[in-house]
Amino acid sequence: MVGSQLSKMLADFEEEATLRLIKDELAAGTDPLAILEALREGMMIVSKRFEIGEYFLPELIMAGELFKEISVTLRPTSHSKQTTSKGTIVFGTVQGDIHDIGKEVTVAVLEGVGYEVHDLGVNVPPEQFVKKLQETGARILGLSGLITSAYDGMKATIEAVVKAGLRDRVKIMIGGGITDEKVRVYTGADAFGNNPSDAIKICEKFKGELP
Repeated sequence: MVGSQLSKMLADFEEEATLRLIKDELAAGTDPLAILEALREGMMIVSKRFEIGEYFLPELIMAGELFKEISVTLRPTSHSKQTTSKGTIVFGTVQGDIHDIGKEVTVAVLEGVGYEVHDLGVNVPPEQFVKKLQETGARILGLSGLITSAYDGMKATIEAVVKAGLRDRVKIMIGGGITDEKVRVYTGADAFGNNPSDAIKICEKFKGELP
C-alpha cells in the first residue's frame, strides 16, 4: 500500500508529502530499497504519462529532479545494502556539444527505473567513453547531442568503440532532437530516440538482444 502511495505521490509531484511519508517509513523501519523501488515505479508512471502526451518536458525535468533529491536522502541508509540493477549504462553528451538538459533528464529517468548510469557530462571525447566502458563493463552506451555538429562526435565515438574491440558486446543508442534514422545509419548506432521514454524502451530491447 505504501509503495503504490509513494509511486503516485512522486508521479503527481507531491514533493512535501512524498518526503514526509518517506521519513515516516524510514522511522518505522521500512527497507530503503523498497522505498527506492516504489519511487522507480513512480518514474515509470511519469514516463508513460509523457508518452501519451499527458506530461511534457517540464514535467520530466521536475520528476527527475525530485527523484534525485529523494535518492540522495536515502543513499546513506541504503549504501551498504545490495540492490538489483537492470543494467549498467555509460552516458554522455559527445565532443563538440555542451548541451545537458536532455541528457540530465534522460539519465535521471533511467536511474529512476533501475539502471546504473555513469554520466560523463558534456563535450566528452571518444576515448573517455571507451575508458569508462572498459572500467565498468557496461553493455549499453548512450550518446547525446542537440546540435548537428554532434553527428560527427557520435560517429567518432562509435568508431573508437569499434577500434577498442568493444563493439560486439556494447549496444549503442543516440539521442536528442536532432537524431533520426538517417543519423543512426550515419553514426553506426544501434538505435535512436528523441526523449527519455524512448530511452527506456531502447534499453529494454537491448537487454533482450545482448548475449
